[in-house]
Amino acid sequence: MKILFGIVLGIVLLVVLLLLTALLRTLLTPGKVSGYKAPAEDERALEYAKLLSEMVKCDTTSHDGEHNPEKYAEFHKVLERLFPAVHEKLEKTNIDGNLLFYWKGRSSEKPLVLMSHQDVVPAEGEWIHPPFSGEIADGKVWGRGTSDTKCSVMGFFAAVEELLKEGFTPPMDVYLSSSCTEEWAGDGCPKLVAELKRRGVKPYLVCDEGGGIITDPIGGINGNFAMVGVFEKGKADIKLTARSNGGHASAPKANSPIARLSAFVQDVEKNKPFRRKMLPEVQSMFETLAPYASFPLKFVFGNMWLFKPVLLKVMPMLSAQAGAMLQTTIAFTMQSGSDAYNVMPQEATLGANMRFIPHQGMEESLDIVRKLAKKYDLDLDVMHASDPSKSVDIHGAGFRLVEQTIAQTFAGLPVSPYVMTGATDARHYQDICDCVVRFAPVIYGPEQMAGMHGLNENIEYNCLPGCVDFYKNLIKHMGS
Repeated sequence: MKILFGIVLGIVLLVVLLLLTALLRTLLTPGKVSGYKAPAEDERALEYAKLLSEMVKCDTTSHDGEHNPEKYAEFHKVLERLFPAVHEKLEKTNIDGNLLFYWKGRSSEKPLVLMSHQDVVPAEGEWIHPPFSGEIADGKVWGRGTSDTKCSVMGFFAAVEELLKEGFTPPMDVYLSSSCTEEWAGDGCPKLVAELKRRGVKPYLVCDEGGGIITDPIGGINGNFAMVGVFEKGKADIKLTARSNGGHASAPKANSPIARLSAFVQDVEKNKPFRRKMLPEVQSMFETLAPYASFPLKFVFGNMWLFKPVLLKVMPMLSAQAGAMLQTTIAFTMQSGSDAYNVMPQEATLGANMRFIPHQGMEESLDIVRKLAKKYDLDLDVMHASDPSKSVDIHGAGFRLVEQTIAQTFAGLPVSPYVMTGATDARHYQDICDCVVRFAPVIYGPEQMAGMHGLNENIEYNCLPGCVDFYKNLIKHMGS
């Protein structure tokens, strides 16, 4: 009994010692505040707002599987009118509506690619300002595409336009890349990458959308933070099908198609079949944000050596976004069955979207779902699937260059790596580039985050000068 008591006491003392060590570390870590805010709107900001407004007025809505280059020809005319020097002095290539501009630098050793897409998602519902009006009101530009992502297209076109008018020659070759199929994962960007491959171009750095200057990125961490996406999860659309002989609903048989699909969903939701892991990039994000957090979060995030196992368990319950950075996810999105209330279906289907994490990629994650589907006598069809992208080296020179450019452009803005749980065109560039970052240099507050792919999309235009300056500074420092 004394031995058992001694063991228990030893464990308690060890836990107390560890907690005291973590507390001391937290108390000795100076708290920080994100002090960056975009300057007040001025004439320069308004001029950029007007450029973005003209771009938004051109409807570039894309639909899954739609190939309509003629639609984008009108948008290209708008770009030519707004940015004449770019079109006069850069080499332009149009591949089925997808654009590639080449600006020859003093060297071709470390090319830079600035990219973002032309197309936008459909605009449905009742808007405060019509979705393709491009209205400028209340300090914002309103309309579909303002934040996703004609803002960054405007930003790098305006940056190059201004540098050209100054007579500037970039230290390295610069490419401006913009597809028109990003919103439905079409073949636009792959065509542009294939063209660069044909030319033998291997970019040193690619900067696309994905991350951004995010306001209050995690509950308890307030202010603006440059969240730089360093990789994105893989994804798949899958269809599960349950079959039977059907029959009349007045005499239902057990294990009907819908019942089996429901049991499958319940199993997945309850038992969480995917393995959680704290990847180095995710841990770095939490540790970077820790000094800016409220004390409880600072205590936990700043002592990952102690609390990592706890975070792996509780994080998905605290934040769906943060939880998705730890594991493969599956979301059930579509369902069909009988066409009549009193008819048992001969076939019922369930659609789901999966997002794969690198430590449990496409094949392993699909195999887990396939085995579960077999348990409930379901057929699984994979409609589309792709593995996670490669991660940027967060300690490498390319990422440091982006950090330095952000620091130069946005004084007082903290920088953190970030994992993209969505998908962008950037993943296609990993075949020819080792440093593909996802960062749109504009501020996304809660209103802007809600508006992307939703109602009343807008951007506060006082952040647009910073967007242009970031691209100008990045271009200038590519040779350093």
